[in-house]
Amino acid sequence: MHPSLLQIEDEDATPEFIGIAKLAAQGESIRQGHLVEYFKLPSRSLLNRCTSARMPFAWTINPYRGCEFACKYCYARYTHEFMEMRDGVDFERKIYVKQQAAWLLRQDLRKVKRGEEIAIGTATDPYQPAEKRFEVTRGILEEVAQHHGLKIGIVTKSDLIQRDIELLRRVAEHNSLFVNLTVTTLNTKLARTLEPRAPRPDLRLEAVRQLCAAGLNAGVICAPVLPGITDSLAALDALVRATKEVGGKYIYANPLFLKPCSASVFLPFLEKEFPHLVEDYRKRYADRAFVSKAYGKRISELMAGLRRKYGISREFSSRSQSAHPPLAEEQLGLFA
Repeated sequence: MHPSLLQIEDEDATPEFIGIAKLAAQGESIRQGHLVEYFKLPSRSLLNRCTSARMPFAWTINPYRGCEFACKYCYARYTHEFMEMRDGVDFERKIYVKQQAAWLLRQDLRKVKRGEEIAIGTATDPYQPAEKRFEVTRGILEEVAQHHGLKIGIVTKSDLIQRDIELLRRVAEHNSLFVNLTVTTLNTKLARTLEPRAPRPDLRLEAVRQLCAAGLNAGVICAPVLPGITDSLAALDALVRATKEVGGKYIYANPLFLKPCSASVFLPFLEKEFPHLVEDYRKRYADRAFVSKAYGKRISELMAGLRRKYGISREFSSRSQSAHPPLAEEQLGLFA
């Protein structure tokens, strides 16, 4: 092994770990930089069954574990706990790169029944900086492009997705494909504060423009909506208008989903950047991870009015066009 590569302690040194934690502990460090370290992660499967009846998809794919974008509100930090990593910042500093992803997907797709939807990027961004080097997401899409009749949804904050426009068009030729760009605010300074290493909002919207110009179904997820920070009528109005202007096919919003592992990072961040809101957030999320039904309803009704104003849809997947009614916006927490 090259001397610059580090080897995590072997199986005998960590006998208490099992499953994904054991695989992570055996992962080989393959790159360091920007306070981020990348590790190989041997995988036994790529598709994960979604067990929540509230979600509009049956399967999820996350090409990486962890995400370098370091969004302060990220709910997915808990996924590193499966690997016995309890420090919330490990999620943005220790990125695990899944191995043999395309080959694994080829085997896993045998389990997918007709009509079942697959969501790519529910717990880690598939186009985060690691993708430039390792191209796991691209490999997955190349495999998907060889299949017919699949329903695929992609969620990302990155304009890097433009690299794969021609590949996405190949996927869409014989499959149902929707591409979702997450935009929480048009305010670049605020976005940099909330999402330190994610691409600027204008770059994400330009990606929507390019995807739609290429004939792809693309739109915007405004998630999460942060009480007192990004939930003003003016802010949401501007975002819906901007989505319409770039040709986005749809937009919907989802209020903040705050699990304890996320709160351990987000609340100290609030104390530093928005101290006047700390007490309000502690009350809102004192005994639950979701906002109140009243707040969720207010955001849902506000967005519905703005969509009518600008003549844009909230449909975000093939399922919402079927006989099944769309899920309420506040129920789509796993897209955050």
